[in-house]
Amino acid sequence: MATPTSAPTGARPVRIALVGAGNRGLTYAGWIRDHPERARVTAVADPRPGARALFPDAAGYPGWRDLLAATAANGGPLADGVIVATQDRDHAEPVLALAEAGYAIMTEKPLAPTEAECRAIVEGVRATGVPFAVCHVMRYTPYTDLVKSVVDSGVLGTVTGLDHLEPVGWWHYAHSYVRGPWRREDTSSPMILAKSCHDLDWIAYVTGRRIESVASFGSLQHFRPGNAPEGAGDNCLECAAEPGCPYSAPKLYYPALRRTGGAWPIDHVTTRATGAGDEDVLTEALRTGPYGRCVYRSDNDVVDNQVVAMQLAGGATAVFTMTAFTAQTHRQTRIFGSHGWLRGDGERVTVHDFRTDTTEVHETGDLGSNAADGHGGGDAALVEAFVTALATGDRSHIRSGPADSLGSHLAAFAAERSRHRGTVETVPHR
Repeated sequence: MATPTSAPTGARPVRIALVGAGNRGLTYAGWIRDHPERARVTAVADPRPGARALFPDAAGYPGWRDLLAATAANGGPLADGVIVATQDRDHAEPVLALAEAGYAIMTEKPLAPTEAECRAIVEGVRATGVPFAVCHVMRYTPYTDLVKSVVDSGVLGTVTGLDHLEPVGWWHYAHSYVRGPWRREDTSSPMILAKSCHDLDWIAYVTGRRIESVASFGSLQHFRPGNAPEGAGDNCLECAAEPGCPYSAPKLYYPALRRTGGAWPIDHVTTRATGAGDEDVLTEALRTGPYGRCVYRSDNDVVDNQVVAMQLAGGATAVFTMTAFTAQTHRQTRIFGSHGWLRGDGERVTVHDFRTDTTEVHETGDLGSNAADGHGGGDAALVEAFVTALATGDRSHIRSGPADSLGSHLAAFAAERSRHRGTVETVPHR
């Protein structure tokens, strides 16, 4: 596995254009800001003047089409690579156009909300020959390196099965998938794609086995009007049931504002509240915006629980569970082998060797389990890998290239077909 290294001595910093300066874009740009000797953001495309103003040394454009026009006027790319961090449904056009213009591409997952668009992106970028990375950040974490090294070492023998849990977290689900941008399939994508294509990709990556067929069940079970408590109002600030509701917006957002100021998740609610003294600003945002509304009276439709049973290449099986109804914590995984088994909790991996009947514990430490914590080191490692690939010309630093990423997306689409049809679905071989 290639490990990112320092840029060649005397090399200029890699120039990066950022398309979409929202939460994810700013996260990736954070690594670049902290490593100016390695990379620089030289162009930003975002419709919000305030977002562009965060990069005073970069050329600013209202949108990616303006960046593309400037590229044409320049006679070629204005940067070595571009990070596309727009919303799910706004990836295909900029990725294809900017790749055709000669930019190396790093794009947020999911690639796109439809199978046809995903295939078009992969085929189109491949045709240009530019470096291409998908933000499957879980591939890049130290914890993933540890799990994969155990599997690859052979200590487990032949992998026979895997059990993987994604504990989304009750408040995180309410924030992002009931009140937030990913609450509806028609404006974002299905939950298995928006949130869990990471996990399908991770299962294939750590086992080294393609997902061949799937059967899936899931539903929007709880966050529905019929489950609203007696006396529930449309907004948490005017709700008699709010004190006893676990999904209360005041319970979530006021403590977060006091604890972390304007950081995530507050920056999704309002960009004007930056500390405890701005509670009135937060109150107004909750009163007038989507993040104060009752979770039982929203317009959400993505599932809050889903399971996927999988047949992997070579005969191994896997089961994946996504649920809203947990604390927000690390993924939990068990991998079963002919000669041993592994238990992983995001911070440590416990390996039981059947041959010696001994158990060994490997620690990685708590590097964070969510976007606010950098996805356990994955966000930073992904950007470093992309920058290193551009600086050295060695694309092996990119672990999440087009073929593998398309495979995980095709598995997600197959899981959705299974869930809706009640069938076992074969995953196309790309």
